[in-house]
Amino acid sequence: MSITVQQLLQILPNAGQKAGVFVPPLNAAMGKYAVITRLRIAAFIGQIGHESGQLRYVRELGSDAYMSKYDTGRLAKALGNTPEADGDGQKYRGRGLIQITGRANYRDCSEALFGDSRLLVTPELLEHPVYAAMSAAWFWHRAGLNTLADQGDFEKITRRINGGLNGFADRLALYERALKVLP
Repeated sequence: MSITVQQLLQILPNAGQKAGVFVPPLNAAMGKYAVITRLRIAAFIGQIGHESGQLRYVRELGSDAYMSKYDTGRLAKALGNTPEADGDGQKYRGRGLIQITGRANYRDCSEALFGDSRLLVTPELLEHPVYAAMSAAWFWHRAGLNTLADQGDFEKITRRINGGLNGFADRLALYERALKVLP
């Protein structure tokens, strides 16, 4: 099962022209990582819809000062950023349709998508629609979210992506809309 531009716009009406840009990469990424059933696609689109502001943002918003939270301390360590305040927080800020964040996640994503470490050198690649979609589907697969989607456990999916329930009402509304739109 794949998604059409018309379906994507019914689910993410604020996506506008971005829907046409993202449908081919989304279908390729979802196909590669087995996001191919109605429940899986609905959950995936609901989550990426929220994470990306309905496909409008593929780069985490925030000032340099905000991104510095990823440079030192427990959060930086958890993300695999180097311990000194050397700019890893800014360099490896959230990118893609599911915000890949931190040096360790960029490294793992790069190995999965390219078989090398190119994302550590050029993290901006995740802002390109093909890699924004593929990185999201890779993360989805790595986190075991197809199984949770099959079980209808949307709250647990949100917790695995977000670490909490930030934006849960919006995510859930997009998911429910997707369930109505998808055959």
